[in-house]
Amino acid sequence: MSTAFAAYLAGSLSSERFTFIDIGCSGGIDPAWRVFGDRLRSLAFDASLDECERLTREETHPDVKYLGGFVGLKADHPFTHAAAGKPPQVRNPFARTSAARAYHLKRERMATATLKEKLHVNAWNLTKLGDPNNPIIVPDVLSDLGWTDIDLLKIDIDGPDFHVLHSFDDKFDRLNVLAARLEVNLCGGTDPTEHTFHNTDRFMRDRGFELLALDVRNYSMAALPSPFAITSPAQTQTGRPFQAEAFYARDPAGPDWRHIVDAMSAEKLGKLAAIFSVWGQPDAAAELLTLFRDRLAAVIDVDLGLELLAGQAQIGRGKADSYASYIAAFEADAPSFYPPPN
Repeated sequence: MSTAFAAYLAGSLSSERFTFIDIGCSGGIDPAWRVFGDRLRSLAFDASLDECERLTREETHPDVKYLGGFVGLKADHPFTHAAAGKPPQVRNPFARTSAARAYHLKRERMATATLKEKLHVNAWNLTKLGDPNNPIIVPDVLSDLGWTDIDLLKIDIDGPDFHVLHSFDDKFDRLNVLAARLEVNLCGGTDPTEHTFHNTDRFMRDRGFELLALDVRNYSMAALPSPFAITSPAQTQTGRPFQAEAFYARDPAGPDWRHIVDAMSAEKLGKLAAIFSVWGQPDAAAELLTLFRDRLAAVIDVDLGLELLAGQAQIGRGKADSYASYIAAFEADAPSFYPPPN
């Protein structure tokens, strides 16, 4: 992950802050966004009261706050009625995976672990939890705080994610949300209330967001456990596509969305480019810089920004070419730019 461009943009902000809402913050907010320094403002939620208390004790940034409790949807919301009595996901194969067995083994060990150990392995369900019958409605909290400008929304709460997403149903435009990182399930049925990728994707596209990236997690079946992709046995390298992190954002460079740029300040547009860069999409960020050069020139040195993004695009290639040389190599159709497949 590269934060060079985001750090440069952060140092150029003069009137706006980078506002990040993290729903499911166990372990703390993503450190990548801390490059915004004193321009960062974040509100984070988690069902574990113990974890939010720990994070509050250890937090050093005055504008990063944690609230403990289950996040949910209002009882009178139409989606609450539509989903009543229905599981968030059917045909869930998790119990048949080797990761499920690893989860149960870990849970047995965690039953006698210290609170610190439980929090370290994200065993939030074994800590002191909020009241699920008295959920936090995040947009209401934002309204009470007077927050009307949100740059990034993240939802990852292993369950009612799709319910919580509906709490923002008619508020994305009013809150000026630029982007959202959402956990989605790649298995399930066809009911429109299920927490599945196809439902989330339709929901976000209907509200003016495009899919920028999809980080897929594979889980192997118990009959033949595949090599684990991470130290804690869960995600595997050759297993079945099971879940993913879906990255959605406004796409002002797209032909259908040019009008949304008119409502964006130059700093807001720059923050969107920074999000693209942190998400590993330097080409999407560079597209904004080249297409809206005049607008962004009021905030950053666009040429310097393009140099930073070109460097990010060439990580692992040795000494990075300048932006001009990088583009020239592409235009020349140089084999070295994209070597033939193995």
